[in-house]
Amino acid sequence: MVITAAHIQPIVALIAGILILIMPRFLNLVVAIYLIFVGLAGLGLFKMLKM
Repeated sequence: MVITAAHIQPIVALIAGILILIMPRFLNLVVAIYLIFVGLAGLGLFKMLKM
C-alpha cells in the first residue's frame, strides 16, 4: 500500500483520537499538533520535501 496525502489525514486523526482518550489532559497539545500537520499537508509541504 502506498501512503499518499489522502491517507495522512485519517491516520493522524485516528492517532489523535486515541491519544485524547488515553491522556485527556493533553487535548490542547494534540489538537494543536493535528491542526499544524493538516495545515502543512494542505499546503503541499510534504510533496515539496519528496523531491
